[in-house]
Parts: sequence; C-alpha cells; structure tokens
Amino acid sequence: MARFKIGVMVDSFRLPIPEGVRKAREVGADGIQVYVVDGAMKAENLDAAARARFRRLVDENGLEISALCGDLGGHGFQVPAENQTKVRRSKAVVDLAVDLGTTVVTTHIGVIPEDRESPVYGNQLAVCQELGAYASARGVAFAIETGPEPAVRLEQFLVDVGSKGIGANLDPANLIMVLNDDPVQAVFTLAGHIVHTHAKDGVQYRPCDPVKVYAAFAEGGIEGLNIGELFNELPLGQGAVDWDRYLAALQQVGYRGYLTIEREVGANPEADIRTAVAFLKSRI
Repeated sequence: MARFKIGVMVDSFRLPIPEGVRKAREVGADGIQVYVVDGAMKAENLDAAARARFRRLVDENGLEISALCGDLGGHGFQVPAENQTKVRRSKAVVDLAVDLGTTVVTTHIGVIPEDRESPVYGNQLAVCQELGAYASARGVAFAIETGPEPAVRLEQFLVDVGSKGIGANLDPANLIMVLNDDPVQAVFTLAGHIVHTHAKDGVQYRPCDPVKVYAAFAEGGIEGLNIGELFNELPLGQGAVDWDRYLAALQQVGYRGYLTIEREVGANPEADIRTAVAFLKSRI
C-alpha cells in the first residue's frame, strides 16, 4: 500500500505547544496539525517573529504542518449575525497558513441542512464561497470536517460552493459515531474533494440526531442529551472503522496526504497516540 504521511494533532497531547511539537517527533509522526483560534497560537495574535519561531520549531524537529485547525466553534456559519466576525477571523487563519507553509485549514461549518433552499444552507453557502475564493487565491483550501451530515450531502454542498478553496477533511470516526455512515463509501463519495484526513476511531451505541448532538457541542450541553450514551471515541483499531478497507479506498481514489491522529478523550493521550502511530505504520 502507498505510504501515507502520519500526522498528529499537537493539542491532543494536552501539553504546551512547543512540548507537543517535540512529542510529535518523538512518537514518530511526519507532521502536525495545530489549533490557531485561541491560546498561544491564535492567528490574530501571532506577529511575524512569532510565526517565524514556530515554523523554525517545526523545521528543527523534522516535521511538516499537515494543516491548521481554524474551527471557530459555536454553530459554524449557520448564524448570519456571527458570520462577519467569523469570516474575518477565518481569513486571518488563511494568512497564517500561508506564512507557516501549509495549504490546508480544517473547520466545522455547522450541520448542513438537507433542504438546499433553507436560509441556513444559504448562509453556509455564501460564507464558504467567499472564504473559498479568498483561500484559493492564496493557494489554501478550507477542509470541512465530515460528521455533521452524510457524506452525500456534504458532496452536494461542495459542488454548490464550486471552489478549489473549499474541500473535505475526512474524519471516519465522526461519520460512524454520529451518523453510522460508512467511511469507506464516504471516500468514494467525496473523492476529488478530500484534502486532509483525521485518523480517529469510534463506535455508535444508538442512533442520534446530529443537529442535537452538534448543538450540544456548540452550546455546552443540552438538557436530557447524554453524549456518552450515544457514541464513544476509541483508540485506533478498537472502534468500528474498517481500517484496511478505508486505507485501501483512500489509495484507490488517489489520496496521498496526511492521516492526522486526533485523540479528543482518554486518560493517557500520549500512550494512545503512540499506539495509533504504530497501528497506522503497520498498515501503510
């Protein structure tokens, strides 16, 4: 099988960023992804010197930047009153991506409605077309993360956006946990749009409403909705993702980019990430 590159979400180590970068090298990763919407790496707060220092840190550790995470949280681009600020901040993330030498920014845009005539769909479409034009002109692509809606709906949305500046970040675990959608089929559905992937695993315990689930994430919890009873993220190889078929599908559609490990839960993320790197290397 073709050699994909293995990345690590630096923030998953739950360490200060410089320590996380060094830890990514230590566990055997080829590259990193990092959140740049708040904290020490907030795009708007990084001056030219800070950007140069971070890029030097990554280079000194023999790593690449697979992507930046520009997810601004909340309801994505669903709410018109929030979008002016979010567009401005998203463009700042694109500028940072250029300065740091990466071509991908991953994000969530909120659950895409089934009704393409709905105002929410229109809000998301208008923002993504504006950001897509800005990103494409700078050689960058926003990658919408899979999970809030079925892959076929995301693919239709990407066709409607019609910009090389908007693609897909394929997260197989999100598709399974929230939708019980087949990530292998999603590879073929989204072929040509995939610019980055997350290596994550999980299981769904019972069917759930993605609108309610992502509203819970956006609003800090909804009364009566216990996420832990619906699904769970698990270490790579312990969930429902069929990794052999999934990786073969990525190879078949011509994807040769990063499998970036993201570990959002667990008591010992470093151990889980080390195991995940070894798991992926055994299969690629």
